Amino acid sequence: MVIVMKLDATAEDIGKVEEKLNEYGYQGHLIRGVERIVIGAVGDKNRELVMASLETLAKVEKVVPIVSPYKLVSQEVKKEKTRIDLGDGVVIGGEEIVVMAGPCAVENEQRLCETAEKVAAAGASILRGGAFKPRTSPYSFRGLEEEGLKLMARARARTGLKIVTEVVNPQDVSLVAEYADVLQVGARNMQNFSLLRELGKQERPVLLKRGLSATIEEWLMAAEYIFSEGNYNVILCERGIRTFEHYTRNTLDISAIPLANMHSHLPVIADPSHSSGERRIVPALSRAAIAAGADGLLVEVHPQPEQALCDGPQSLTPGEFNLLMKDLREIARVCGRSMVPAAI
Repeated sequence: MVIVMKLDATAEDIGKVEEKLNEYGYQGHLIRGVERIVIGAVGDKNRELVMASLETLAKVEKVVPIVSPYKLVSQEVKKEKTRIDLGDGVVIGGEEIVVMAGPCAVENEQRLCETAEKVAAAGASILRGGAFKPRTSPYSFRGLEEEGLKLMARARARTGLKIVTEVVNPQDVSLVAEYADVLQVGARNMQNFSLLRELGKQERPVLLKRGLSATIEEWLMAAEYIFSEGNYNVILCERGIRTFEHYTRNTLDISAIPLANMHSHLPVIADPSHSSGERRIVPALSRAAIAAGADGLLVEVHPQPEQALCDGPQSLTPGEFNLLMKDLREIARVCGRSMVPAAI
């Protein structure tokens, strides 16, 4: 259920509601919106009795049941889009479209920093790069682990870019959080509930990729796991789903972007690189995602894709990425949005 507080409610008033919820065995989650303060209450006992009891409290405006199976990420709890502020003017879910770009895997300092400088000059705000790489084959390159995180931090220091990188195991969450500005959950781990709960216990924003065959409801329920532990900074990422088509690596579900925006208040971005597996169609998918309402993109860029240790065929060169960013600025303008200007 959602407890809508009156605008003049104090911290003491909110505390009284939370005490009442605890009495009945419910878990309260305070969510501050632009226009109202609400408390999302999660529990399944004596709902009508609890609602009636809460409505007697002085600063409670109304109590509304939530129909959606995902309670806290639903628009029933919060109508306006959640804005995730990473600092230094980088806000995901705001008017400005945010682009995350970089290599699939961190390979060495020289290549990483070269890529970081070029994507930053083209207008990217966040550097992506994998230090821990879950791979289909155990014989494939699986990342530099903590050394890769250190290289990402050095690239951030040189360029000012924020960094996003994947965390694979629950026991690595605190380590990755020491280095990264955003923690990524890969498609294979979307329903790794132990990992999701651990991510919910820390404060770093989480980029949650949609699973290979996950429905939109399952995707939002995975976000609910993170919210239920107290971390309300989640970014959804549509990265393509597995279908019968074999001309692409996956199939980018463009419809998932407006649907996620309709049913959830979380920011939504798209990953055109993993969706396609083919660099030649990454620009078209990127344009389509922005036109469909995505708040950002996650794009793979490598200075020498033919030498990449991971996902070279889907990686743009820095030059190709720069051209893409020019196109995206026009798409963003038509959609009433903006992007970081290029320095080159």
